[in-house]
Amino acid sequence: MSLPRDRLGPRLRDRLAHAVRPGWTRRLAVRRTVAAALVVASAVVAIVGTRADGEFEVLVAAHDLLPGQTVEAGDLTSRLVMAGTAPAGVVSDAALATGRTVTGRVRTGEILTDARLLSSRLPAELTGVDDARLVPVRLSDEAVTSLLRPGDVVDVLTDSADVLARRAVVAMHTGQTSSGGITAGRNAVAPVLLAMDAAAAHRVAAAGLDSSLAVVLH
Repeated sequence: MSLPRDRLGPRLRDRLAHAVRPGWTRRLAVRRTVAAALVVASAVVAIVGTRADGEFEVLVAAHDLLPGQTVEAGDLTSRLVMAGTAPAGVVSDAALATGRTVTGRVRTGEILTDARLLSSRLPAELTGVDDARLVPVRLSDEAVTSLLRPGDVVDVLTDSADVLARRAVVAMHTGQTSSGGITAGRNAVAPVLLAMDAAAAHRVAAAGLDSSLAVVLH
């Protein structure tokens, strides 16, 4: 005995219709569903592109960058590298680097990291001391100044051998004389930017106003 069609609920009617639908119709519906899924998968692969295999974008120097140089957009270019091959602190956003000062020489093609750029976090990162500060120090001996490189660890002394700071870290050194070498005497030597704890930074800054300073390398 069959029930009147209007007595059947919508969902029950759909199930009955599916049950009596020819097999080829159901197979066609399945094929269409699979085809749609493949289209979506292809679109995802097209968007991800070469990065689907673990590559990601970093910034590298478009040409040699010198200490003290201000980074401009044209100084950087992007490059794809494999995940796990880039150093820690890699910079991948040009906006985070543009306008910043380079602390050490960056060679053409070298991956840019935060350690190469001046920031408020740099003193603490270099020294491991939370209250570390950066102090520009003009040394009495230009020959010693030319030997220093970013990352060197030094003690800072007065001309009377009083130790003002221990284990200060060279953060930036331009390797050039100020005013292009035109100014004679001690002021012609470009300052070295040293990272040290706050108390030592204050002593060094005050002493450097009227005393010649020297460093001892570790």
